[in-house]
Amino acid sequence: LARAPSSGALGRRLITGSAPVGGPLGDGRTCETGGVRPDREAILARYPFPLDRFQLDALDALDDGRHVVVAAPTGSGKTVVAEYAIEVAVREGLRSFYTAPIKALSNQKYRDLSQVYGDDGVGLLTGDNSINGEAPVVVMTTEVLRNMIYGGRDLSDLAAVVLDEVHYLQDAYRGPVWEEVIIHLARSVQIVALSATVSNVDELA
Repeated sequence: LARAPSSGALGRRLITGSAPVGGPLGDGRTCETGGVRPDREAILARYPFPLDRFQLDALDALDDGRHVVVAAPTGSGKTVVAEYAIEVAVREGLRSFYTAPIKALSNQKYRDLSQVYGDDGVGLLTGDNSINGEAPVVVMTTEVLRNMIYGGRDLSDLAAVVLDEVHYLQDAYRGPVWEEVIIHLARSVQIVALSATVSNVDELA
């Protein structure tokens, strides 16, 4: 458990999962654990601002091979943690998925990530669009990922999944989709869960 200094209910908080990811990937590789990545400084060079403590704590957890839940107000920089996990996967020659609950958010993240990795490097899978679904980075609705898992898709080269708006877990109708994704993803896949409104972050982690 790691926290940044907080000042009330909207304070920035990071909770790390208790179990290392570890485990083999599809081609026999294993996730590295322990210590800061030697290329972290190069990865963070794109940001024109110093990172906050909660962001650095989250990156430490990811470098240690752990899943993370980041609960912080909108606009405070949760996405930096997600982008770090995605960039690490790209540098390792593996894939990453960014999932969102609504198509509009998926479309926006697709545009954002395409500016970084180019149109060939990013895909989009929603009910309305199917663009470059085999790209190294794919943005999709959470239901699409659930259907991939149940459909037996080969995800052996998947390194990280971002679950944006993870508080949808508490939704009576759509919450089971998030539960199924978390339960059925391979242990070798790092989960980065983001939310500005989740109230029981300790229990969730």
